[in-house]
Amino acid sequence: MTFGPILTLPLLIGATGIVAAIILLLRLRIGRRGNWVIVDGSNVLYWADNEPTLYSVKLVIEKLLADGFEPLLWFDANVGYLVADHYMNSVKLSKALRYPARRISVAPKGTPADPLLIRDAVKLRARIVTNDQFRDWQECFPEVARQEVFLRGGINNKQVHLQ
Repeated sequence: MTFGPILTLPLLIGATGIVAAIILLLRLRIGRRGNWVIVDGSNVLYWADNEPTLYSVKLVIEKLLADGFEPLLWFDANVGYLVADHYMNSVKLSKALRYPARRISVAPKGTPADPLLIRDAVKLRARIVTNDQFRDWQECFPEVARQEVFLRGGINNKQVHLQ
């Protein structure tokens, strides 16, 4: 008497269930990717009282997360000198902002963050949080001529306002 097919049936059902669970998790994760938003951190630094502060960026991150977005941040290389008198990479910014370093990028010295963050926005089909017009980049990135690409805003009385 052989029990081969009978014993393998529960294993197949179990494997199928595991595969179905993995597919479901991947779909949920992929579904969230439509909520990416690119934050021009070097611009947002100035949203509260026109003084560069990471507190402005932190408030904007909190607002975006509460609104269901997945923020990716870009900064110019001089961000650390503006807010802390020393160079800050993504790890140091992560600690200061209490936000994952894998979601923070700092442009290399001598390279503006603008084309890098625009490139990411185009690739991810994401909106850009900034008050910058990016006029210098419209020839290379015609997408920035469309105002619907942007989430404009400001901070008043510790409240973030996005349009």
